[in-house]
Amino acid sequence: MNVARLKKLLSHQQVILSKIALGAPLSEVLTEICLAIEEIIDDKTAMCSILSRQGKQLFHCAAPTIPQEYCDLINGVYIGDKVGSCGTAAFTKLRTIVEDIEISPLWDNFKDLALRFDLRSCWSTPVFSTHGELLGTFAIYHGRPKAPTKVDLELIDFFVHFSSIALEKNNELKKTKQLLASLQQSNEKFKAFTKVMPDLILILSEEGVYTDIYGTSNELLLESTSDLIGQNVNNLLPIKDAQMIMAVIKKTLATNEMQIFEYELDVPKGKVVFEGRAAALDDYHTDNPSQRHVVWMARDISIRKKAEQEVHKLAFYDPLTNLPNRRLLGDKLSLCVESIKQSNDIGALLFLDLDNFKRINDSLGHSAGDEVLVELSKRLNTIIKSSDTLARAGGDEFIILLEHVGKNTQQASHECKVLATKIQSVFHEKFEIGELAFQVSCSIGICLIDSVNAQTDNILKFADTAMYRSKNKGGNSSSFYDPALQTLLEKQTELETDIVRAIASNEFCAYFQPQVNQLGKVVGAEALIRWNHPKKGLIAPNEFIPIAEQYGLIQSLQNVVLRDICKLINELKSTNTIDNSFSVSINISQSQFNSSNLKKELFSTIKEFGVEASQIKLEITESMLSSDIEHTIVQMKELISAGFVFSIDDFGTGYSCLTYLSAFPVKELKIDKSFIDKILDQAKGFSIAQTIISLGKSLNLVVVAEGVETAAQYEVLSKMNIDSIQGYLIAKPMPKAHYLKWHNDKSDVHSLIS
Repeated sequence: MNVARLKKLLSHQQVILSKIALGAPLSEVLTEICLAIEEIIDDKTAMCSILSRQGKQLFHCAAPTIPQEYCDLINGVYIGDKVGSCGTAAFTKLRTIVEDIEISPLWDNFKDLALRFDLRSCWSTPVFSTHGELLGTFAIYHGRPKAPTKVDLELIDFFVHFSSIALEKNNELKKTKQLLASLQQSNEKFKAFTKVMPDLILILSEEGVYTDIYGTSNELLLESTSDLIGQNVNNLLPIKDAQMIMAVIKKTLATNEMQIFEYELDVPKGKVVFEGRAAALDDYHTDNPSQRHVVWMARDISIRKKAEQEVHKLAFYDPLTNLPNRRLLGDKLSLCVESIKQSNDIGALLFLDLDNFKRINDSLGHSAGDEVLVELSKRLNTIIKSSDTLARAGGDEFIILLEHVGKNTQQASHECKVLATKIQSVFHEKFEIGELAFQVSCSIGICLIDSVNAQTDNILKFADTAMYRSKNKGGNSSSFYDPALQTLLEKQTELETDIVRAIASNEFCAYFQPQVNQLGKVVGAEALIRWNHPKKGLIAPNEFIPIAEQYGLIQSLQNVVLRDICKLINELKSTNTIDNSFSVSINISQSQFNSSNLKKELFSTIKEFGVEASQIKLEITESMLSSDIEHTIVQMKELISAGFVFSIDDFGTGYSCLTYLSAFPVKELKIDKSFIDKILDQAKGFSIAQTIISLGKSLNLVVVAEGVETAAQYEVLSKMNIDSIQGYLIAKPMPKAHYLKWHNDKSDVHSLIS
């Protein structure tokens, strides 16, 4: 390169680098490069073109002497093999020299276009960034076929380098602008978000200075935002609150871990509970990078905390009295038991149940009963220590847990008796409801808690057992837990489980005891439930009927009896040994009679077996007729209208039936066996039996004598004009198969009673 050309190169280099340094537009810089090489290169027909890469395409950046139409036509050409000199150079990333466009296979698709504008050769060099990224291409066209000299290539490399600087700086400038735009957009979004978010964001320095504030309204700030920035928490907050905040800042910066915590502050809107989250924030101020900060998010969770408290209250406290409920008591009892195991002290649990509380609810309604319970809870609270727990277990039951009542059983028992007396004393004053006043009492069960008796479930069960012992004593008293009584209750529970199993296993059945009239004709029978236990054999009804009543199983047992009655009647009919006057009695308990299921079961069963309702006699006791007479009569008439017949069992053992007997639609009276046993005693049993028979006759009722065991008893009854008898004199109760045989063999048993 001669001196003149070198001077021109240096001159152009200075101009180009100056434009790049001063940030001239890219097109101006690249145009300067094109014009410079065209002036210096040793061919006046040389025309320079600089293309930039955007994705997979090449776009014109500068080509001052090439026809604009040509530039427009190839602008945006896709990079690829055999895509002219520039497309191929970008594709191969190698310099591509085409000396004659007309014969070059690289220009097959573009030669006509190039030749139309008299472009005959094209030397293209890929332009790379300092990191090796393809930025574009640098091309020299000529108006004639031509190959480059060594000097030409050296000169091209100079200007390719200049182009690389310009393109790379332009790309970096674009990226910077994009980054700034993105940052600006993010900043605007952040500002928008912080304006609407309910949380408060604070930037605090490690010294506790408020640096920046974002987010919620000033209602959650101790001062306005503008007044708060620059101030120190130690100067603004009470000492306790400031110490808490500084401790969190210190821990956050020391561990470099996010801290989550709750705290409470008095702010303009009142006392607020916050959930705080703090995280370390380094280099927040570029002018002071050594100073550390924390970002502190404060969320108002007052409503949530209040809701949690309400949920906790609903879960652990009785809504009526605000006393701990059974669940919370269970938790406290468990803690008490664990403490007693460690200390060997003695605690106690007192189970309280109001006596006859149901009468208040039934007579005045539950709201009145609630008033009594609330007042009682207030009275009981006045007599227990702060360390003790008073809970409402439900209904009219209260429980008092005493965590410490002594070091030994004697002392503990004494303290419990003293407290029981105090409890009883709160009932001395009547409970007033409106203008009415009620005298209420309670039964108390006491269970001592020691290292031996330390099972939570058992303690509650034992105290409950002791309370029922007080009930059985007539109420208004207290009792300590008695293991023997507990054993009895456990046996009853086991029996209840066994009854359920036996029902499912079809172990229950009906036995039948015949009834005969004075002429010796079998006129009916009484069905009696029996349990044929696989291990214990035949179990008498008095052993399981009370348990079945207590646990609501009596209807299931009676369903068995009712079905067996229907089967017996149908089998007797099939042998033509009975007529429609023959009936079978079934005992109906008080709970059954009051149940809405009785009619449903009766109707569905006789319908299933096709039995006439008139052949089913429902035996009820006198005591069942002594309460709610009007309702009882309505129930009886509904069943009578369907054809059923009523009989009063064990007549004469009650106290109120004689007054109302004529009002009840019954067809039969049964004299209790206790009177028949004494019928030969002219002074007592004879007179009672005679009176009942006379009463029955005067009311046009059939009178049946139960428990007739001797001919002498029958002879007396016969003289009294008894209608029918039932008892061992005729036959013992028999299972269905035996009864059928007996009935068919001895349908006329006059010889037995004559």
